[in-house]
Amino acid sequence: MIRLWNGTNTDELGVISRQEVRAFDRWAIEQMHIPGVVLMENAGRGAAECLLGKLEKKPSNHVVIFCGSGNNGGDGFVIARHLANSGVRTSVILCGRPERIGTDAKLHLEIIEAMGLEIRSLQRTVGIHKQVKAFTEKTDWIVDALLGTGLEGTLGEETAELITSINAAGKPILAVDIPSGLDCDEGIPLPVCIEATVTVTFAALKRGFVQCPESRRATGEVYTASIGITPTLWKQQTKLP
Repeated sequence: MIRLWNGTNTDELGVISRQEVRAFDRWAIEQMHIPGVVLMENAGRGAAECLLGKLEKKPSNHVVIFCGSGNNGGDGFVIARHLANSGVRTSVILCGRPERIGTDAKLHLEIIEAMGLEIRSLQRTVGIHKQVKAFTEKTDWIVDALLGTGLEGTLGEETAELITSINAAGKPILAVDIPSGLDCDEGIPLPVCIEATVTVTFAALKRGFVQCPESRRATGEVYTASIGITPTLWKQQTKLP
């Protein structure tokens, strides 16, 4: 299920912090016995469905997905598969170190590799801005699947340059769970962040979205997508407020 946050339904959609995201995921996997790879599948499918609703109805749609090496990148791999299954030309850009890709994300990467989807790697030794411009010059949408809610501290110089270059491409952007570079709890850039047209966040709104109204400049429209289980049940079972 995908639901639009209209500003008046915050309580219905729920709000969770960075720490609560981690606890909720752990509970879903360990107590509810939902494998992480299934949670990732559900999240990515929801984001893909939202983007399919935004794309113009034309046969030449092209989407470029920038994927990090964490779970956010794994969501991006799932999105790529569902878009390709719907006839959308999809290009995946690997932006993290391959050896850091976790087990769940790696499985979804192997699937799109077996499908023969276009997968390219960002070269850190070459001008990042030039590469991003080449990747996105003829695309219709960009998907930001670089960094998730776990980000704390300050972005590294190369990552900040990558985010700035993606923003400079001038294309509509869908952010996966949270715009990369935006602090989950504070709703502020660290020090830059993706400026999305649409954000599809998972399970519930993130605290920073609600706490900092200026975060809407980064998130654009915000939708929540189910990952197959609700934080409401988690809070009931763990007796959280």
